[in-house]
Amino acid sequence: MERTLSIIKPDAVERNFVGKIIGKFEENGLRPVAIRMVHLSQSDAEGFYAVHKERPFFGSLVSFMTRSPVVVMVLEGEDAVKRNREVMGATNPEEAADGTIRKEFAKNIEENSVHGSDSLENAAIEIAYFFSATEVYNR
Repeated sequence: MERTLSIIKPDAVERNFVGKIIGKFEENGLRPVAIRMVHLSQSDAEGFYAVHKERPFFGSLVSFMTRSPVVVMVLEGEDAVKRNREVMGATNPEEAADGTIRKEFAKNIEENSVHGSDSLENAAIEIAYFFSATEVYNR
């Protein structure tokens, strides 16, 4: 079993898609083992997205991620990182496959409804950014 971090972004939270998005993950074999809603501060968002600090979209990304609450969760399942990314769909919702979260819920490439870890190594780092070990359910 693998674990990955998923974030339901402000655009999806604002439009009340949290339950539908969690349902999509569950339908595809990914089970939340930690979950909470948080309103990221600027320093929280800057720290989490520090890898993009030199990119031109960094400022708008931080602004977007801090405008309203997000839902952070740890998803568990077989091939969780890969499966999560498949369920999310391409970053650009116009290129996302039918039935994916981004195809169904994203507004555009910037307001694309969800974030998911891109590797097991980054998943471990991202999970630890938001959750302590005691906050994640262990069977």
